[in-house]
Amino acid sequence: MSRIVETVFPARLGTGFRWLVGSSWTTNLGDGILIAAGPLLVASQTRNPILVSGAMLALTTPWLLFGLLAGALADRLDRRKVIMAANAVRGAVLAAMCAVIVTGQVNIALVLVAMVLLGTAETFVDATSGTLTPMLVDKRDLGIANSRLMAGMITGNQLVGPAVGALLFSMGMVVPFALTVVCIAVGVALVSRIGTAPGAVRGEVDTHIRKDIAEGVRWLMGNPPVRTLAFIIVVFNVTWAAPWAVLVLWALERVGIGEAGFGLLTTASALGGLLATFSYGWLERTVPLATLMRAVLLAEVLFHLAMAFTTSPWSAYPLMFFFGAYAFVWGTLSMAVRQRAVPRELQGRVGSVYMICVMGGMLVGSLLGGVIAHFWGLTAPWWFAFFGAGLTLALVWRSLGHIAHADEQAVEEHAAEAEVADHQTDGHGSSAGA
Repeated sequence: MSRIVETVFPARLGTGFRWLVGSSWTTNLGDGILIAAGPLLVASQTRNPILVSGAMLALTTPWLLFGLLAGALADRLDRRKVIMAANAVRGAVLAAMCAVIVTGQVNIALVLVAMVLLGTAETFVDATSGTLTPMLVDKRDLGIANSRLMAGMITGNQLVGPAVGALLFSMGMVVPFALTVVCIAVGVALVSRIGTAPGAVRGEVDTHIRKDIAEGVRWLMGNPPVRTLAFIIVVFNVTWAAPWAVLVLWALERVGIGEAGFGLLTTASALGGLLATFSYGWLERTVPLATLMRAVLLAEVLFHLAMAFTTSPWSAYPLMFFFGAYAFVWGTLSMAVRQRAVPRELQGRVGSVYMICVMGGMLVGSLLGGVIAHFWGLTAPWWFAFFGAGLTLALVWRSLGHIAHADEQAVEEHAAEAEVADHQTDGHGSSAGA
């Protein structure tokens, strides 16, 4: 057993990281339960398509509204306590929803309000959680550390959680939400055990929060590799979300996958991601980072092309497995590259900009996908994704070498700035002496 634990969570990553992984895996299981139980609760209260879609918007829109604020607070406050407080709010909202369900007072208006509150609290959790890993793990181990965190997300959010949530909802409407409260409570307890230094990472902060946000955006825009990575993430999320917005219609009408089989598409993707979990460490050690980044982005372009030609479930399922594998590698690698390059005191602010890029790209892509499919058919979004992603990859192909080693450039720039500051100090000292 100890050998398995060492393989999955190497001791060099530290005890604090193991507590973080335990918290992340537990809360991701709760999130996965909500992925199934939440829509089922909404559907039990209304069949209005606008209200059903509004429930999903209630969970995602807070990122666009409060993401930058959440990132700034992550860099101003004790990050561990921010996560604990925001998760406590999530638990309280769900506990209140449980009480409403038990008393028979639940209605769609209360559900929508609860989802807005949950989405807002989760924004602060997500914006801060990503900043803890670089505080606990050496830069060289960020790739393997993030792969372990993402493994829990895949297992809890995509494989186990939704199935458990749907089963528990069929047993009793309140049961999955009560279990999620327990998962969140355990997650808070585990985070409290992490041995980070108390207090804010920046020490005393005397700037206005608007200035903090501007500083984070300015740093990102002034760092070419990190800025280009953000551009890639925006465009590839637009192109990815366009066909994903009509995936269910594409599967049912174009490929002939039934309703039961549609859920297996997500399962195939998750299984591909789990395979990548076990191979990521080997990939990062064996393949140059720039080559690995080019390979996974090229895989995305080819995936869109293959899906545009697909008319059979027997090709759709393997392709979704392939998607899950390379998407997991890209998510892990791109996060590690960014975390290595961004100074610790800016992790929250820069990370929140990236999440806004992700959410904004998905929102734009979803809207485009619906329009494109309406006018040109269900395969047209895949062609849009293929050409859009392919053109973007051609534009950034050479830049990926700089992005992969953005942390080395950041170190060089920091050293150059320090040298300039030293010269300026020496110059002022000489003038004063003269």
